[in-house]
Amino acid sequence: MVNTDRTIKVLVVDDSATVRAVLCRELPADPQIEVIGYARDGLDAIEKVASLQPDVVTLDVEMPRLNGLEALERIMRECPLPVVMVSSLTRAGADATLSALELGAVDFVAKPVAGGIASVHGVIEELTSKIKYAATARVRRLAGPAGPQVSALQPRPAPTPGQGWQQRVVVIGASTGGPQALRAVLTSFPADTAVPILVVQHMPAGFTRAFAERVDEIGSLPMREAKPGSKIEPGVILLAPGGFHMAVRKGGTIELNQAPIECGVRPAVNITMESAARVYGAQTIGVVLTGMGHDGTRGAGLIKQAGGEVVAEHESTCVVYGMPRSVVEAGFADRIVPLQNVADTVTRMCKTPIRQEASA
Repeated sequence: MVNTDRTIKVLVVDDSATVRAVLCRELPADPQIEVIGYARDGLDAIEKVASLQPDVVTLDVEMPRLNGLEALERIMRECPLPVVMVSSLTRAGADATLSALELGAVDFVAKPVAGGIASVHGVIEELTSKIKYAATARVRRLAGPAGPQVSALQPRPAPTPGQGWQQRVVVIGASTGGPQALRAVLTSFPADTAVPILVVQHMPAGFTRAFAERVDEIGSLPMREAKPGSKIEPGVILLAPGGFHMAVRKGGTIELNQAPIECGVRPAVNITMESAARVYGAQTIGVVLTGMGHDGTRGAGLIKQAGGEVVAEHESTCVVYGMPRSVVEAGFADRIVPLQNVADTVTRMCKTPIRQEASA
């Protein structure tokens, strides 16, 4: 649960006077939130952050003088604090939002382009919730070049036959802070990885494809947004598309469905972990990274019941220590490791024979 012992001071940044008015009026309807000011553009935001010292900033992407990405980079370099982006449900909006997450934004809400002011009203509940979790987030000062560390993207080398890999399947789940964490983990797997990797990130439709493409460009393994019937193949990363649960079917293919949301989300980590445990049993490795809530706990328990193993991200590197905490407190985590060690830990597990008692 989010700590409700203190009031969260929020700075609203948007170039639309109408949007600012709606946010400034409706966010304080939650007694835990106080809007202490607003800014009209990126330059105004930087000045207000310094003078008002908010706990959380809501930041629009498209603004005059200094846009949201430029303002965010300045904020994360000069006075880092939790930022929740407000972006449009377009491809350009998705790309900008993913760039913002790489710069250190904690989370985002997406508003439909055609909805007008009604679209802003429609995201108030989600924005309120994410502001509360953002207030508990661990943020770090931005250092070094912004964005993906890629120089003249080189063609992905042809994979070499993997040595020592066991028959395993890896299911990774994440929420708040997940895009940054997943990017770090997925690009750290070796090029000879010979196990399939299934990924569930809480993210709306329209954003997952852009995210998969960005990771695919910079990692040694191909990453794709899953489609109905996608084959589960060694060395291939499949990402659950926004708005759909991703389940594993016997025969090694993907099923997508719009069954009821679970833990308030769709896709849900639990659904993919449950189906993987049912199909692959003790061969399943579950990984739960940073995120709010407890999605992944039920799935981790089912993986354990099937004889599989579970890795949870250590609190010290989580942006929000919610999902991993839930798994750890339930007693389902076999290993608890910081983010920078997750890929290596999972690789070693995938090269270790399954315990006889687990596979019996």
